[in-house]
Amino acid sequence: MSSNELNLPERFDFQGHAVAWGSIGEGPPAVLLHGTPFSSAEWRRIAPCLARERRVFYFDMLGYGLSDKPDADVSRGVQSELFAALYRHWGLGSSDVVAHDFGGSNALRGHLLNGLDYRSLVLIDPVAISPQGSPLVQAARKHEEVFASLPAHIHEAMLRAYIGTAVGSALREDEMQRYLAPWLGDEGQKAFWRQVAQMDDKYTEEVEWRYGEMRCPVAILWGEEDEWIPMADGRELARRMGTASFTPVPDAKHLVQEDAPEAIVAAALRLWAAVDR
Repeated sequence: MSSNELNLPERFDFQGHAVAWGSIGEGPPAVLLHGTPFSSAEWRRIAPCLARERRVFYFDMLGYGLSDKPDADVSRGVQSELFAALYRHWGLGSSDVVAHDFGGSNALRGHLLNGLDYRSLVLIDPVAISPQGSPLVQAARKHEEVFASLPAHIHEAMLRAYIGTAVGSALREDEMQRYLAPWLGDEGQKAFWRQVAQMDDKYTEEVEWRYGEMRCPVAILWGEEDEWIPMADGRELARRMGTASFTPVPDAKHLVQEDAPEAIVAAALRLWAAVDR
């Protein structure tokens, strides 16, 4: 699979802030939603493969990647509103959606709360079942200013260790830098701890009782070795949806895009073909 960088040449104005986005390929639309603390860079191996079948849209959430990092609300409540606004800006009446982690939460909220119609939905280790929140998240929520003012080298070391637990095989330095770079420097460091401090189960609780109302076919993938969100949450999500398929991905942790990108491509193409029949 190609490791080409994804270009995000476009900017969408959302509440006065610039959101970076791009698209590749031709055909019916598909949308990729990244998780936290990542960016659309997590799709760099996957988007080119899916673009052989679809026009693939991707973007960096507000406060992430190449998008603006305002001292403002960047919670999932805002991110799902952003996704709905982008979806309509792109003129998508119905689209195939592939979503990871917080992106999965935003896709579910967009469908069930914002009325977005999907042709199909692939979820990869989504934040979908409460409660959530590691001890680090809990500490950051209570002491955001302390974490945001840590010496830069301590912040980077913590971030490296944190991201490192999301993958089964250690990232090369250039791969790690893709995920680190948006969060370094004064602005990036503050933005990182801001989004952590704004994590709140209420955004899951608002929608998780409605998972039986999904209006499209759903496939759920889960890294068998995920240390961030237990696979039991994935099985519970599939149970609540009723008709969703559930597939564990061997030898993969939370960032399946790095550990097993081929599993995501295969699942998406398989679901799309099934919908086509």
